[in-house]
Amino acid sequence: MVHYFITSESVTEGHPDKICDQISDAVLDAILEKDPFGRVACETLATRGMIFVAGEISTTCYVEIADIVRAFLYEIGYTDSDMGIDAHTCAVISAIQEQSKDIALGVDIGGAGDQGMMYGYATDETPELMPLPIMLAHKLVRRLAEIRRANIVNYLHPDGKSQVTVEYEGDKPKRIDTIILSAQHHIDISNEKIHSDIKKLVIDEIIPKEMLDNNTKILINPTGKFVIGGPQGDTGITGRKIMVDTYGGIGHHGGGCFSGKDPTKVDRSASYMARYVAKNLVASGVCNRVEVSLSYAIGIAEPTSINVDTFGTGKVDESKLVSILKKLFDFTPQGIIDKLKLHRPIYKRTACYGHFGREEQGFTWEVCDMADAIKREAKLS
Repeated sequence: MVHYFITSESVTEGHPDKICDQISDAVLDAILEKDPFGRVACETLATRGMIFVAGEISTTCYVEIADIVRAFLYEIGYTDSDMGIDAHTCAVISAIQEQSKDIALGVDIGGAGDQGMMYGYATDETPELMPLPIMLAHKLVRRLAEIRRANIVNYLHPDGKSQVTVEYEGDKPKRIDTIILSAQHHIDISNEKIHSDIKKLVIDEIIPKEMLDNNTKILINPTGKFVIGGPQGDTGITGRKIMVDTYGGIGHHGGGCFSGKDPTKVDRSASYMARYVAKNLVASGVCNRVEVSLSYAIGIAEPTSINVDTFGTGKVDESKLVSILKKLFDFTPQGIIDKLKLHRPIYKRTACYGHFGREEQGFTWEVCDMADAIKREAKLS
């Protein structure tokens, strides 16, 4: 059996890039709540003491961007200027213009909002039908945020990140080789205290014990100190964590980010559709692992290509699977929006801890409601 290693990372809600993703999606949600058909392409930059919001927005409603920004920063815990940004006093600058009328010409008639390639992936190695490394990385930082928000430990600050390396044997995860967890903290806390608490309250709570062995490396705050973080330690920008948002570096990525984009942007909606289809394919039993790829031309409704790769795990020929998908699914932007109910204000929650593998309310692309139909069309017993 071939042995190899796969590594994936995740970041907390207080990471500077994730601050930007979540603000961009909070603006989107605020607009969709009042105008479900608003066109939004919102970008955010965060640096010490300042949030800059820019983009192209066409809508019939008005939202106060500064209020959205401050409410979000307060919610995740940036309430002290010593952290580098304070919800109450930071500068908020906005530079918003309308969507290009040239783009609108194609979108208004149901065409795609841009050209590009979108990918969806699914695998049977976890209950969520996601790769194990990215799921563990997400769960670690969600738990880290949970113990901070619940004040189970009182010295953590909002920034943090994780990284998990899994050793595979053939196509199956065998063991965890390395866990890295970095947590922003108050200056007066000792490394020993941080290591003890995070090992007990985060790693031991999340990581399956059977996946650990004597050779597993656990690195907590490996530089020895993580006091300066958030926008004070690093400038954040929307769309810089696209591998965190998707499958942790497994499979392809078309390059377009999701956050701040309304569902007429196929960067987002078609990626959700590709994941929905991929997950239903694996759930149907026609394959154990699959990548679904779609491509679009700006202003054109139907995709320019649909492809399926089962990586040798398929029980049905891939060309037949493509024919089945074309029969069962509407891949036009409007068809995707209608099927997945994407005109709702559901996006801020997607912007941290991954857009996929979350069987929570609003994540319609994670529902396996087409698996039986695929199985029937594939004529599997």
